[in-house]
Amino acid sequence: MQTNFSKSQLKDEKVREVDRILRRCVHCGLCTAVCPTYVLLGDERDSPRGRIYLIKDMFESRHDASAQVQHHIDRCLSCLSCMTTCPSGVDYMHLVDIARAHIAKTGNRPFTERLVRSLLARILPYPERFRMALGLAPLARPMLGMLRRFGLGQIAAMIELAPLALPTKSARYSGPGTAATNAKRRARVILLAGCAQQVLRPDINDATIRLLARRGVDVVVSHGAGCCGALVHHLGREEEALHQARRNVDAWTRELEKGDINAIIINTSGCGTLVKDYAYMLRLDPAYKEKAQKISSLTKDISEFLMSYDLGAPKRYSSLRVAYQSACSMQHGQGIHDAPKELLQKAGYTVTDITEAHICCGSAGVYNILQPQIANELRDRKIKNIKEGKPDLVATGNIGCMTHLKAGMDIPVAHTVELLDWAFGGPVPPGLGKLKKFVSDVPEPPRYIPDDFIDA
Repeated sequence: MQTNFSKSQLKDEKVREVDRILRRCVHCGLCTAVCPTYVLLGDERDSPRGRIYLIKDMFESRHDASAQVQHHIDRCLSCLSCMTTCPSGVDYMHLVDIARAHIAKTGNRPFTERLVRSLLARILPYPERFRMALGLAPLARPMLGMLRRFGLGQIAAMIELAPLALPTKSARYSGPGTAATNAKRRARVILLAGCAQQVLRPDINDATIRLLARRGVDVVVSHGAGCCGALVHHLGREEEALHQARRNVDAWTRELEKGDINAIIINTSGCGTLVKDYAYMLRLDPAYKEKAQKISSLTKDISEFLMSYDLGAPKRYSSLRVAYQSACSMQHGQGIHDAPKELLQKAGYTVTDITEAHICCGSAGVYNILQPQIANELRDRKIKNIKEGKPDLVATGNIGCMTHLKAGMDIPVAHTVELLDWAFGGPVPPGLGKLKKFVSDVPEPPRYIPDDFIDA
């Protein structure tokens, strides 16, 4: 793509980066066929190619973000399916992130939208605040209709997505510290405890730690680490995202300096995509550049890490059919396709593919709050495709997908690591009690103990 930035514009590092990315685009349009919003809406401006033109014009003309640009960029899920398909390697992920930051600084949003975005940024990354907000959400459910009538659909979507009841069982392993294995230690890893996931599904971290401990892995939750920064990053709140990234880099670097850390484990794929990108985010910060590169290089999704280990034979046999829903941040953001499915198959599950697996379910962080109509249409499309395979349950590696899909269908949804933990000796994952009858313990083979030798 030909660009027309002036020499003075190119003195700005962000403009140079925009120019570098734009020049790789060859207008081929292959991205449009895999873009969820274009597939639904059929508007070129709601495709990656269309958004690229809008971003190009915005930066070349040195304009503040117009209502049109803001509208179509806001509709982007950042699913990154376009990047998987693009033959030219256009770095759309970073281009749209730069555009969002520009929109956040120069755009003009209605008061209610600014309020919702501010609430999300100030509540979701902080587990205690989030837990308190979810506890109050049921009180507002009777007002859903009124909120929508007054044009407050985003607030209504926020309330509607809140679970009717929070998990009654708190996580066994919570807070900073080390969960030490009882087996012979083979590795030591850092686990990102996460923010929203701790509140919505504490069992995921517990299952992760149990599964690793059985294979001799110590798990460290570092003091001072917190939200990865993905939420505020995708809201265009650049400085907040960088602050959260630096805080985690500092916390994990302190742990690395003690030595003997084999990996940083992430069990929420949306977080994993961003943490792997810390090296890019902090590339211009001389105080953090090298530390961030080290952190990104050590970061692995839990499925990546488990593939390097022999988990042994499962302790339970299952006849369950599992539809594996690959989160966009997993397949497009991190390029992980086969590992979760292979692990589930090795654990004894029958894994079924989903038609249009590359199309987003509509969760996309807080997209289902900010763009509820499109998000729900995508969810309905995904659920239809899931049900075609007649699965007993759905597995995924991202809490956002789990929460979004559960709100729209009666098929239970579990995290991949919960199912693996169950197969290798862990408890029944939440919501799967009715499927317990289809899972049976594998009999332990009798040990042969020879009689004492008697010399006649």
